Amino acid sequence: MAILEVNNIEKHFGSTKVLKDVSFSLEQGNALAIIGSSGSGKTTLLRCLNFLEKPDHGTIIVNGETLFDGSVPYKRNEKELRRKRLHFGMVFQSFNLFPQYTALENVMLARQMLAKEEPDFKARKKEIYQQIREDSIEALTKMGLQERMDHYPHQLSGGQQQRVAIARALVMKPDILCFDEPTSALDPELTGEVLKVIRNLAENNTTMIIVTHEMAFARDVADQVIFMDDGYVVEAGDPKEVINNPKEERTRQFLSRYTEG
Repeated sequence: MAILEVNNIEKHFGSTKVLKDVSFSLEQGNALAIIGSSGSGKTTLLRCLNFLEKPDHGTIIVNGETLFDGSVPYKRNEKELRRKRLHFGMVFQSFNLFPQYTALENVMLARQMLAKEEPDFKARKKEIYQQIREDSIEALTKMGLQERMDHYPHQLSGGQQQRVAIARALVMKPDILCFDEPTSALDPELTGEVLKVIRNLAENNTTMIIVTHEMAFARDVADQVIFMDDGYVVEAGDPKEVINNPKEERTRQFLSRYTEG
């Protein structure tokens, strides 16, 4: 069974329909790349999956649990929203690190805040915080940042800051890790180090959704690819087939702007 099922998702901003009947599924351990022009709905789709935006129609199902059903009256509940968001780890274009905290503290912070909601937090605070610290150190070490854990964001390169952001998402142990163009804010020479990290995650069967403009990366790393245009899924399938031999004219037009990688 698919770990994620997205069915007929629509999203409107006023009279503008940004997502139009978007459907796809994602298997455990697979990586899905989403490509398309700016304004095609890619980021809005990620924000709907992470409940940063509320879809207007459709369903979102994770591990068989319906997290969103547009046919059911919606009541905003912040605690319930936080629980739903835990299924997804989000890595944004900008790193969104707190400048007053070290790399390690940035990675630990969200888990520490969430731990306070546990019923036995007061009795087990020291034990819980120690586990969070150990998990955070492990995540930063996986990112190759074991020598940078006590550095503040301004002491890190853009690539290192993005790797801290990835570690922060990983330490929450999400079902699905989401990337919104993770290299777009980086200088070209720093892009490779972040793509290498994501490639390693894919090789270790991390379930991921990656919005990217790196076509060669999407082709070589993802298990499936979706091309979006004007809010629609225009074409989907095996990355090598879609990127090297697209069937739809609109896909061919989009990909013609990219040289072969």
